Amino acid sequence: MLAITISEVYPVKPETVWNAITQLKQMRQWFFENIPAFKAEIGFTTQFEVDAGERQFIHKWKIVEVIPGQLIKYEWSYEHYRGMGYVTFNIEHEAGQTKLTLVSEGLDSFKPKVPEFTTESCQAGWNYFIKERLQAYLSGSL
Repeated sequence: MLAITISEVYPVKPETVWNAITQLKQMRQWFFENIPAFKAEIGFTTQFEVDAGERQFIHKWKIVEVIPGQLIKYEWSYEHYRGMGYVTFNIEHEAGQTKLTLVSEGLDSFKPKVPEFTTESCQAGWNYFIKERLQAYLSGSL
């Protein structure tokens, strides 16, 4: 199974990062502004549309694992597209800072002819969210 791994260190406490990745109001600030609902609870599901220009993607998430303050894992799929992926956010305390590691698995189960499903596109997207948007949000510059 193909996996993309992105890590970033933030100069904040682990609970600050945890809240940013699990609290709906905060997630809307840096991740997807149109997430209709979110709970860091196993079995919770949500879906929402993302306009990618030429295509619309209905993101479907199901929470499959939660270790409060440390790890959350989503089952991630798209309506009208075959394939199933998993996205894991893992938090580690590191010398007064917090390291967040994101692992996106299963990209190879989606149709490779869709440009948004290429490894390069997904890598760029996760870098944007984790290294730019979340970093800016946590530093107060978003």
